[in-house]
Amino acid sequence: MKNCSVTKRIRIVAGSLEDYRRLACYHYRDSRLTAYAAIFALRFGDEAIGVIVYTMPSPGLELRNVATDNLFAGFDRGTQLALINKNIRRISRVIIEPRFRGLGLASRLVRETMPQMNVPIVEAIAVMGLVNPFFEKAGMKAYKAKMPARCVQLVEALSMVGIEKDLLIDPQKAQERLGQLQGPEAEFIKLQIRNFLQSYGKRRQMPAGLERTIYTLSKLTLRPVYYIWFNPTIAFSV
Repeated sequence: MKNCSVTKRIRIVAGSLEDYRRLACYHYRDSRLTAYAAIFALRFGDEAIGVIVYTMPSPGLELRNVATDNLFAGFDRGTQLALINKNIRRISRVIIEPRFRGLGLASRLVRETMPQMNVPIVEAIAVMGLVNPFFEKAGMKAYKAKMPARCVQLVEALSMVGIEKDLLIDPQKAQERLGQLQGPEAEFIKLQIRNFLQSYGKRRQMPAGLERTIYTLSKLTLRPVYYIWFNPTIAFSV
């Protein structure tokens, strides 16, 4: 069956918690879901093959202030929360059943359901946004988080011992280079990595090795991307 004939038979309808639960196993995050504002499902015949979940927004996001030019800043806490809850909904999950991936359905699901939320702003945060930018394809604008100071410090420290940025996406080669270090260089980077991992609970006790390197580099390279969409038909409400 050709892709175009498949997509023509797929429709977007109001979904249910059961639709989400059936597809939750295909999402990279924990399957547990808190209270939601709306669920829409992609249906192929009677089968739910995709789902999008909208929730209430998080109270405070730095990149939201950047994206909205501080639209929600400068109010007392109570007023700020009321304005955020009145004007924003958040995309919490977008899941496509694996058999139907690669057809542009995630972008379609986002694009066609955002206007149905009837709010001025829809936002999303995605760790994998840079890998699969379907939010941007759906019309949302991306804002990338700045690298935290502690990450910058470790990147610079790694560079000082010969592990440049091109190796940060290759844990195996990075680990090989770490294993070759001796004397003051080895002690220096050992201290830098240990200090960096202090922010990650039990992970700070990880022994040196490939597993620790994979985890450490993942924290340097996978930063969430903030996405926002402004509804052209609904104005900000106070």
